Amino acid sequence: MASTRIIQATLQLRESLRGIQFSSPADYVYSPLEYAWAPHEAYLSRYAPLGSKRVLFLGMNPGPFGMAQTGIPFGEVAAVRDWLGLEMSVGRPDREHPRKKVTGFACHRSEVSGRRLWGLFRDRFGTPENFFREHWVHNYNPLLFLENTKLGRNVVPEELPAQAIQVVNRECDLYLQELVQTLGIKTVVGVGGYAKTRAREALQGMNLKFGRILHPSPASPVANRGWAEAATRELIEQGIWH
Repeated sequence: MASTRIIQATLQLRESLRGIQFSSPADYVYSPLEYAWAPHEAYLSRYAPLGSKRVLFLGMNPGPFGMAQTGIPFGEVAAVRDWLGLEMSVGRPDREHPRKKVTGFACHRSEVSGRRLWGLFRDRFGTPENFFREHWVHNYNPLLFLENTKLGRNVVPEELPAQAIQVVNRECDLYLQELVQTLGIKTVVGVGGYAKTRAREALQGMNLKFGRILHPSPASPVANRGWAEAATRELIEQGIWH
């Protein structure tokens, strides 16, 4: 089964990322595949078998109030619990920034990017089953990086020293290749420019179409002005949705 192969590949990715040492600004490193494995495995088991996935939506890495809390890509708590129907016990990272603690499904902060992305899919497809028959959502890099500042600034992968992130990228590339082949992906949509760039590099030589949508982050002024409508328009213009 596709879900069995992906679960094994995910466990292998998790193992390969253990022990990698990061320097500042990655002062805290959270691995949701470790402490939030139960909901992530449930996500793979429940939704991967629903059919070949024509389209992969690819994000960058976990957000502190999204996947870092729930183990699900773009995992805004309410969307994961109320639409995807997943809610289970989540552990804690070995080291936590005091302002970015993991409380799992008890987290009261909303992950805006996840709320927008999953909200778009809910409004267009109605049920998770309808969405997952042809689509999948994955974060290229499963690690969250935080800087040792008062607020625990979120550090994006492209800010990290090349030597460390190259090791991570190599393992993430291998996993992405396996994911695309196993699920029968035909089109990879980068949620933002970084994800599209990484996808093109990791999947070069494969017969795939690549697209991109505006990242739903509230840090983007454009995304704060009707993101769902803009993303839908981009997908239709690229021939990915009809």
